[in-house]
Amino acid sequence: MLQTCALSLLVFTGASQFALVGALAAGGGPVAAAAGAFFLGVRNAFYGLRLSQVLALSRVARPFAAQWVIDETTAVSLAQPTRRAARLGFLVTGVSLYVLWNLTTLLGALGAEAIGDTDAWGLDAAGPAVFLALLAPMLKSVTERAVASLAVLLGLGLLPVLPAGVPVLVAALAAPLALFVEGRRGGRARGDAPRP
Repeated sequence: MLQTCALSLLVFTGASQFALVGALAAGGGPVAAAAGAFFLGVRNAFYGLRLSQVLALSRVARPFAAQWVIDETTAVSLAQPTRRAARLGFLVTGVSLYVLWNLTTLLGALGAEAIGDTDAWGLDAAGPAVFLALLAPMLKSVTERAVASLAVLLGLGLLPVLPAGVPVLVAALAAPLALFVEGRRGGRARGDAPRP
């Protein structure tokens, strides 16, 4: 229970937590599990770059605010019409989600025994299903769909042959590969001469 609560307190990003725990539960090594969780959390760094401009927080406040840079706080902040409203949205969303996430983590850890076998309930599929439901509407261009499809193929295809946690890392290669192919195709479409 202590490990579960500490993970939620320190790693406040659901996708990374689910990736870490899922890889460890499947028998993956701690390094591969942590690396997969890290790469899923990297997107928050990009959110932070954008939010630093929108929120314009003081140097003292930035390290504390960084803990709450997640999908939801970013979406709420960016939807606001003024800097003041963006800061308020960030604060309210961050505080409420952080408190509720950690409270429900504690309740879940205390009551996990009462649920019984989570595989029988299908709860192991809930996290990935929610993630896909959030991701699907964002895939608007052909390149974005290609990256997502290639990542799924790599991840699922390598699942039976690689240790737990490693297929997620390999699936991350879908983005640079698709961007490379698109760049090559774009160069040919413009009639650029190939470089020697």
